[in-house]
Amino acid sequence: MAGSLSPVTVYSADLKIINNRVVADWWRKAGHVVDVDDVADILAAQPKYLVIGKGKPGLMRVSGELAAELQGRGIELLAEPTAGAVETFNRLVAAGYQVAAGFHLTC
Repeated sequence: MAGSLSPVTVYSADLKIINNRVVADWWRKAGHVVDVDDVADILAAQPKYLVIGKGKPGLMRVSGELAAELQGRGIELLAEPTAGAVETFNRLVAAGYQVAAGFHLTC
């Protein structure tokens, strides 16, 4: 059948995307702070970019330790409210970059 669509999965809890794979139900040790341990699997994947969706109001933050770790590994951090972060992630993926993401969806 021409024009058939792939099924769409809707997520309502926080998630990560690593190597084009969704890791659902992402929890962090400190709810609204992303730290090194929270993204160890992303660090192991060594993407060029890490996009962080900070929630609708942008309240989630990246710890200074994680920012320093990313810089030391040459991974560029892009953190913004989730709606914009999704657009940034999609734009970078479409451009062919190796991108990982963590999206805060619950607020």
